[in-house]
Amino acid sequence: MPSFDTVSEANMVEVKNAIEQANKEISNRFDFKGSDARIEQKERDLTAFADAEFQLEQLREVMLNKLSKRGVDVRFLDNGKIEKIGGDKIKQVIKIKNGIESDDAKKIVRVVKDSKLKVQASIQGDAVRITGAKRDDLQAAMAMLKKEIQDLPLEFNNFRD
Repeated sequence: MPSFDTVSEANMVEVKNAIEQANKEISNRFDFKGSDARIEQKERDLTAFADAEFQLEQLREVMLNKLSKRGVDVRFLDNGKIEKIGGDKIKQVIKIKNGIESDDAKKIVRVVKDSKLKVQASIQGDAVRITGAKRDDLQAAMAMLKKEIQDLPLEFNNFRD
């Protein structure tokens, strides 16, 4: 039976490259001269350091620009709250989401069932597997999911015939 998996995973290699490029641009920019503005990455957590809230906003803008140029969807980012760290320095932790949460998975399954396509959806951990009798039905399901679910960066992999 043909099937595919619906997942939501960021390409971490591209994220790492984008963060390195953003840090390089920040170190060369005139408005960041003499400041301690930088972005650090630990696994799936990005930490942005800056001297002022305005600089933090500029830092995030540079980072989002670099991420989008590298093909990483910015909907993966989950901005944390801004914290003060001694003196006038501030930091913000930005988490990179991985996988589809259970509420979102249930929403995807409901959308597939309501579509009246001849496919079935089942939740498999942090992915949703969609199976159907025909390849055309699966491709129609992919197109429908791209159109209906726009608040999640969905990818489709493991397509089996």
